Amino acid sequence: MKTFAELGLADSLLRAVNAQGYTNPTPIQAEVIPEMIAGHDVIGIAQTGTGKTASFVLPILQALASQRLGPQKFSGPGPKAFTTLILAPTRELAQQISESIRTYGKFMRPSVALVVGGASPVPQIKALSAGLDIVVATPGRLLDHMRAGKARLDKTTTIVLDEADQMLDLGFMPAIQEIMRKISPNRQTLLLSATMPKPIRALAQEFMRTPKEIAVAAVSKPAEKIHQEVIMVEQALKSDLLVDLLAAREVERAIVFTRTKRGTDKVERMLNQAGLHTVGIHGDKSQGQRNRALAQFKDGSRKILVATDVAARGLDVSDVSHVVNFDMPTIAESYVHRIGRTGRAGRSGIAISLCDKSERGLLRDIERLTHTALEPAKELPEHAGRTGRFTLIALPADFVRKEEKQARSHPRPGGGGSNAGRRKPSGFKPAGKKPGARKFSSDKRTGNSSQRQQAR
Repeated sequence: MKTFAELGLADSLLRAVNAQGYTNPTPIQAEVIPEMIAGHDVIGIAQTGTGKTASFVLPILQALASQRLGPQKFSGPGPKAFTTLILAPTRELAQQISESIRTYGKFMRPSVALVVGGASPVPQIKALSAGLDIVVATPGRLLDHMRAGKARLDKTTTIVLDEADQMLDLGFMPAIQEIMRKISPNRQTLLLSATMPKPIRALAQEFMRTPKEIAVAAVSKPAEKIHQEVIMVEQALKSDLLVDLLAAREVERAIVFTRTKRGTDKVERMLNQAGLHTVGIHGDKSQGQRNRALAQFKDGSRKILVATDVAARGLDVSDVSHVVNFDMPTIAESYVHRIGRTGRAGRSGIAISLCDKSERGLLRDIERLTHTALEPAKELPEHAGRTGRFTLIALPADFVRKEEKQARSHPRPGGGGSNAGRRKPSGFKPAGKKPGARKFSSDKRTGNSSQRQQAR
């Protein structure tokens, strides 16, 4: 196994890496860092949580250390140029990247500007006018500055597109293409993505020069240490069931994903009213509100974070024990990124999806993408009303598939059957163990039509 010292990094970078307690690079770091140092364009296909941020931050800092490119300070009026541009789909991921640059560059002190929406543009314009080493930006805000004549890219020689597939999902592709056309053609380009859909492949073909392609994990496969469960439940019962799940399980820290901003606010209020300390983030909240919410979640003063997909990538919290999909994602790839918030840094995690009848098609899309059977296919006992007491039962996917085949081969009169042989999912603790908690079963599956996912 290689060490960071064998990758040819400058002493100042090795000191910073050692200060973080790292000796050996992750697979994506071991392969991307040498290729970037050699000056090649690179396509990196890697899941979240694989250490890919350091895989491009370290060689960027290496270039600054070895060549001392420094801020591009050109004479004349208007904004000054900068050497390196890193594009990210969300403010949170952009902020995380800028923090990583400062962490690994602590003995170099590169000049870095964070250019994102939801924050005042005035300090950003001031930083861009002074000349910089590195700009970390979201595409929309950077494009605003470019069109206003406040940012120039003609001298930028390195560009990184991080989480390219999510930028595609969020509708940023036209902005990225406009940005790429303004950058010097004599550039090095790194494209990182968990999946490689056709539009991303086309983008690479248009703007990259014979890139080295590096894939360190199976595309769209969730981390092996994540135990995945799905519960078929009526839409009207999701809220009550969510409260029971979060109260009954050994929840250290949980993220609940919703489809819409309004849904995030509604679930946040409901969980707080149930006595579960919860904060929420979505695109309509200011950057200050989002920063405070994430700080409370990270320091443990709020154990539950409710979010739209804006938090599915770029949120770096190592001890998230549970992820719950309150709404099934309308884009299958988003499922992988959502549940990837748990099971990080070698730890195990639990991912639970609450699926109503209208979302079964979305569940099938996820199964096809991940090559994993998730849905308990047998109908479970019908609920007897919202105030009743029930026992939650879910079937392991392999057991369900076997039962499904047997049911088709030997149909039972009336379609009935007992619950014998059904096992409880790993990590589950019956709600009845806790005084006052409700018990639920999966029920007849009805619900409202799913809405199209909105970019956050």
